[in-house]
Amino acid sequence: MINLSQIKTLWIGIGLVSIFFHIYLIFSGLIPSLISRPLHMALAIPWIFVYSSRTKDQLFLGYIFTFFGILSCLYIAIFEPSLSDQYGFLIGWEQFLISIILLLITLEMARRTVGWPLPLITLIFLIYGLIGDRIPGEFGHPGIPINSFIGTLVITEGGLWGKLTGVSVSIVAIFVIFGSILNAGEAGQGFMNIAIAVAGRLKGGAAKVSVISSALFGSISGSASANVASTGMVTIPTMKKLGYPKRIAGAVEAVSSTGGQIMPPLMGAGAFVMVELTGIPYSQIIIAAFIPALLYFFTIWLGVNRYAELYSLKPYRTKMLPSFTIVTKTALFFLIPFSILLLFMYVGYTPQFSAALAILSGFLLLFIDINFNFNLKKTKTRIINVTLFAGHQVAIIASIILCASLIVGVLGITGLGIKVTSSIITFSNGNLWLTLFLTAIACLILGMEVPTTAAYVICVSVAGPALIDLGLEPLLVHLFIFWFSLLSTITPPVCGGVFIAASMVEENWLKVAKTSLVLGLGLYIVPLAMVRHPLLINFANSPLSSILISIQIGVGLFFITKGLIVKKLTARCLLFIFLGNMIIFLPNLQDLLY
Repeated sequence: MINLSQIKTLWIGIGLVSIFFHIYLIFSGLIPSLISRPLHMALAIPWIFVYSSRTKDQLFLGYIFTFFGILSCLYIAIFEPSLSDQYGFLIGWEQFLISIILLLITLEMARRTVGWPLPLITLIFLIYGLIGDRIPGEFGHPGIPINSFIGTLVITEGGLWGKLTGVSVSIVAIFVIFGSILNAGEAGQGFMNIAIAVAGRLKGGAAKVSVISSALFGSISGSASANVASTGMVTIPTMKKLGYPKRIAGAVEAVSSTGGQIMPPLMGAGAFVMVELTGIPYSQIIIAAFIPALLYFFTIWLGVNRYAELYSLKPYRTKMLPSFTIVTKTALFFLIPFSILLLFMYVGYTPQFSAALAILSGFLLLFIDINFNFNLKKTKTRIINVTLFAGHQVAIIASIILCASLIVGVLGITGLGIKVTSSIITFSNGNLWLTLFLTAIACLILGMEVPTTAAYVICVSVAGPALIDLGLEPLLVHLFIFWFSLLSTITPPVCGGVFIAASMVEENWLKVAKTSLVLGLGLYIVPLAMVRHPLLINFANSPLSSILISIQIGVGLFFITKGLIVKKLTARCLLFIFLGNMIIFLPNLQDLLY
């Protein structure tokens, strides 16, 4: 008879191995990518194929996939010295077989994690790499020997073990562990208590609490849907209890949670992927992203104010507010780790080293409760939660990034990315705004089918060079595409954040989506404003100009919000919307003053 406690102990052990492995990599010096990255995949495989199985058939197949998958990953890691000397050319039937196994397992991991679309898109790219030489015209390629094509994807850093997987191994996994430790202790409640203390007494207070808590939590959660599900468990029932219309409660949570991924300092995994793809220092990226993110949340705040005026949205009742003592105590549980993280990054240490020190501080805080008493029983439960959540979450993100890495690999091997870039420029006839529109549509469509990070990576690989060739700065291009990769979380027909929020408020998802489109208008306008006013993201070099431009954009967003959020659309509303757009997209106010 199977002992359930033994099974749980096994997964706790695997989770601990995953945590220690990724932290060990930070302090171990230079470990070859063809060792660390295959081992990263090997640790992810059992979580996807066994831990997440829901039926006996899934579990049976999961054991088979796990056995052959781990074996294949270990082969790459063990024979790394000789494989590196082959320069991407497979030798012998066993290497060919192992490569096929790894490709199939990567596709199946993604399918089990996020459904069919991402692996299907990846499969199309793989087929293109194999038979693209038969395609006539500029989109064909000269042809690549199958042993070289598959070998480059599997035994070099040109595909499966490329830069993206490196980000997953060295940075994303560390911050997932960090987030797991924060959520397991009192820090999660600290986020919420801070938000309630700041906004609970204000007009529409419960909605504003959702805005603040989602901004704080979303930066480390790395997923808009996860943000909705976690913070929404607290904020949505409160909004319903205070009588907020269901569609507004759901929309506020969906839109606020979406913004967590564009909010520094962590931006989910986006900031670190951007560092790897652009070579721009992490500090520059988060400084550039900060003011646009504030404008996004400012727009939501304006929207909440308008809805509060129209529907008399109530603040928190006095008895619902946490005491000052509780707020202070719980805040310390996330302020201490966060301060350590930011301090060490500020003085020049790497993000992963800084995160490791923050993890240590967060781990020590797991041993005490809100009254600063040692509670070993509660600590044991918290550590178990950390191991299970971190192990599983690292595996989920690895599955997505490994699959996306194959797409990037095919783009590089075949030169397809350059061809698509050239076609975009030709089709748009060099018109920047038409190119931006085409890129936005591509981001929206891809975002419907694949997770944000994967959509961003694919779009920036294909359309990014075209925008750079038209004169935009690389960081601006990456931020623009990253923002627009989030569109599908609140834009119908596929809007994951809206679906989750709608189910939680028990409201028709279309009503929630309609309200989300209005509340989340900053997601559509701010990226365009960044392109119109590049100084907006140049706070590091021109702080005064950046602030003046943000004020100009903020005023424009105020008028648009005032015109859109009404019970009845009138000519006056249309005038407000027109005026708001004029203010945002006119030349910089400071240029008009001088």
